[in-house]
Amino acid sequence: MTVALDAESAASGRAPGALPAIGDWKTFDELRSLQRERIGPTLRHALHSPFYAERLEAGQELSTVGLTGKSDLRDSYPFGMLGVPRERLASYHESSGSTGNPTPAYFTEAEWTDLADRFVRKTVPLGPQDTMLVRIPYGLVLAGHMAHWAAMRGGATVVPGDCRSLAVPYSRVVRVLRDLEVTLTWSTPSECLLWVAAAKAAGVPVGSFTSLRALYVAGEPMSNARRRRIEEIWGVPVIEEYGCTEVGPLGSDCPYGRMHFWADRVLPEIYDPETGEIAAEGAGQLVITPLYREAMPLVRYNLEDLVELRYEDCPCGWQLPTVRVMGRLGHGYTVAGRRIGQIQVEEMVYRLPASHGVLFWRARAEPDRLVVEFEAPGPDGAAAAVSLAASVEAELGVPCVAGAVPQGTLVPTALLAEQLDAMKPRKLFGPDEDWGQAVVRG
Repeated sequence: MTVALDAESAASGRAPGALPAIGDWKTFDELRSLQRERIGPTLRHALHSPFYAERLEAGQELSTVGLTGKSDLRDSYPFGMLGVPRERLASYHESSGSTGNPTPAYFTEAEWTDLADRFVRKTVPLGPQDTMLVRIPYGLVLAGHMAHWAAMRGGATVVPGDCRSLAVPYSRVVRVLRDLEVTLTWSTPSECLLWVAAAKAAGVPVGSFTSLRALYVAGEPMSNARRRRIEEIWGVPVIEEYGCTEVGPLGSDCPYGRMHFWADRVLPEIYDPETGEIAAEGAGQLVITPLYREAMPLVRYNLEDLVELRYEDCPCGWQLPTVRVMGRLGHGYTVAGRRIGQIQVEEMVYRLPASHGVLFWRARAEPDRLVVEFEAPGPDGAAAAVSLAASVEAELGVPCVAGAVPQGTLVPTALLAEQLDAMKPRKLFGPDEDWGQAVVRG
């Protein structure tokens, strides 16, 4: 799909150009040529932003531009990064702001077309025949709204099942999946497992959701073992997307299970914090320069995600680099002298046989050992714990104590089965009523 969008042309009033669609280039050399063509207009447009007006010079080369960090976005809150007149903005979004000022993100109407275009680059595409459950937060974050708009634009029916809304408890999600014959979902990988537990709590077999075609997931790292377990349980493919609120989709899976980076829309680079060097590919922190960003230009924006990026051929034929996401900078703990991350432990947990019924787990990284607990509803919990501890010690090289806990310990069954529709304050009470119960749940 090719849609009109050109930041420099839009700002100048000239006729807009067109976004490249997969297939508009045949080789990596042609892709790099496309990237080079956009760098000049991108840097010139960035000068419209107050932030970059102070950091960039006209005619400056990308290779001489320093990194932009999340702290720069927070310090520029709310509109210090703005690259277009306010009246051109279509939406405003931001992060939670848990560490101070939030990280803002804003988009023009033309950029929403680009967001939708990148979102629908899926190996199981959506269309008018689909009903898609959006089980991602809406609010101020981007992901839920983006999927909602992309699905409607593609002709699909959208079910807005915001996972932060009290009006859509897990019991209702199970009902919606079944009664509305949902074909596609958009959620975190964890949600896909919570639905399994909620269906069990409601007495609904997972095999009864026969309309489901695929599970779109994003928002958290996912091991290969967890992907396989989710696919095994639901009987449909898991399609993973990689992205961020500031830019939107950055990549997704190809038919051969390799994630490709949308390098025709966003220029990726790899930063080595130890040497300060920036390379076109390799392993390190991901640095991105969106090539068609209008409202909030970003130049060499360091996401601080640890990735491995390679320009290499893939059987799918997409001439786009592959990207392997290894997590966020600073995540992980040292156990017995070794650095242990969540993905490593998760891989071990979900390698346990599916017959054990393990959906949920938790681990505590102690200085001299790793302690892992998992819910095991069947009789094989003790054997599974022995197997898991042995696997962790053999493959991760750290002492491990593993144990099975009863079902409902880590994720209370009562919460999954709750018929909660809303939570609201009550203001007027009778003389015999406990006005300490000021919140009505029901």
